[in-house]
Amino acid sequence: MLSLDLSFYNWELFTNYILKGMLFSVQLTVIATVGGIVFGTFLALMRLSGRPSLVYPATIYVNTMRSIPLVMVILWFFLLIPMLIGRPIGADLSATITFIAFEGAFFSEIVRAGIQSVPKGQGYAAEALGMTYGQNMRFIVLPQAFRNMVPVFMTQTIILFQDTSLVYAIGAYDLLKGFEIAGKNYGRPMETYLLAAFTYFIICFSLSKIVRAVHSKVAIIR
Repeated sequence: MLSLDLSFYNWELFTNYILKGMLFSVQLTVIATVGGIVFGTFLALMRLSGRPSLVYPATIYVNTMRSIPLVMVILWFFLLIPMLIGRPIGADLSATITFIAFEGAFFSEIVRAGIQSVPKGQGYAAEALGMTYGQNMRFIVLPQAFRNMVPVFMTQTIILFQDTSLVYAIGAYDLLKGFEIAGKNYGRPMETYLLAAFTYFIICFSLSKIVRAVHSKVAIIR
């Protein structure tokens, strides 16, 4: 029988090992979400522009990123960027750049679908009023599209938070790394990994409940 000793679960464990990693994971999630949405919006607009010089590069970038495992992209950025600029940038900054670049591809598809969900008649009406393409997107299409996309954005953010555990591969001190170090120091790796799984479950399950509530409100507004 597997013997589990949970006696070392205390506040000291959290403050000494887990808190630092949790803060980094949350910080990385927030920055990558905001950066990914901004970058993804530009990619989506490029793909919807109708100009081959913009459509093809954006399409190739999005399809390439969506076809490669995230852990490989993390390793590539971590190893290649220092070679290109001639100096190391650190695991934390490398992870941030990687997540924005990678998640931008996924957010771009969400934004593109959101823009296409807005009735085209509204765009035609804006053109009839003399609005430019930029004004049409800024004042008519994007506000409605982003409102429709909020639940999907939040769902992708939950997935992003789970994926932050992959920065473990380059030695960044994330939430999972904190649990791993605690397990080694206390000599109880099994218990700490179980606690890590439970922690991720509680956070993601709670966020999924919020997404459902937001989705129902957005549906009512529609």
